[in-house]
Amino acid sequence: VARLHAIFGGKNPHPNFVVGGAPCPIDLNSDSAINSKRLSEVQDIVNRMKSFVNQVYVPDTLAVASFYKDWFFRGEGLARSGMDRVTGDYMGMLATVMNALAIQDALEALDVHARVTSALEINAVCEPYIRRRAIRHLEKGRVVVMAAGTGNPFFTTDTAASLRAIEIGADVLLKATKVDGVYDSDPAKDPEASRYETVSYDRVITDKLGVMDATAIVMCRDNHLPLRVFDLTRANAIAEALTGDKIGTLVSA
Repeated sequence: VARLHAIFGGKNPHPNFVVGGAPCPIDLNSDSAINSKRLSEVQDIVNRMKSFVNQVYVPDTLAVASFYKDWFFRGEGLARSGMDRVTGDYMGMLATVMNALAIQDALEALDVHARVTSALEINAVCEPYIRRRAIRHLEKGRVVVMAAGTGNPFFTTDTAASLRAIEIGADVLLKATKVDGVYDSDPAKDPEASRYETVSYDRVITDKLGVMDATAIVMCRDNHLPLRVFDLTRANAIAEALTGDKIGTLVSA
């Protein structure tokens, strides 16, 4: 059996993987409450996730999904528009639960057993996140989709991803994003921006490279959790990362 190693995995009987997420299609500014562009993006992500599972999913090989920022109105952005920041953060958490349910449904359509766990208790649709229970699901060969961040406002889902990875004893955290790694400046604004193949946690923090929020990076650093940042839109990117290819940027000590 092929043992593909990475993302949220390592110190339990199985390797574990992370599969990305998608924008929530709900749009409070739309007359129909559904943003068709975001809905299309959700479908595209789900289709790519199915392709990924078809490529690399084998018996005794698991996947774990956690959800990152910018897939719904971020609480901070809503606060700038006049909404209470705490309310905005909770709306974002609920949006990640919706995404998690979509990922679970897509996986089960491929006959892959999956469980959604949420930091917010929503017992009618998913399990509450309990560390030992999540690890037990992994030991049984199930995909665990972790949603709702940490369950607390003011903490990003980057921080939640780091926290969950540390809790379950991950070997590495993969962050799939829209750029092909970490740059010394914004590549969208600076044509001479240079990409790092490897970079230290401390440089990320000191130079404010914007990989993840500072809390998440400090948690990775203090718990010796490597972080690999890569471009999700690149074909077969996750499969390449899982098989050890030097893709994107590795953030470590």
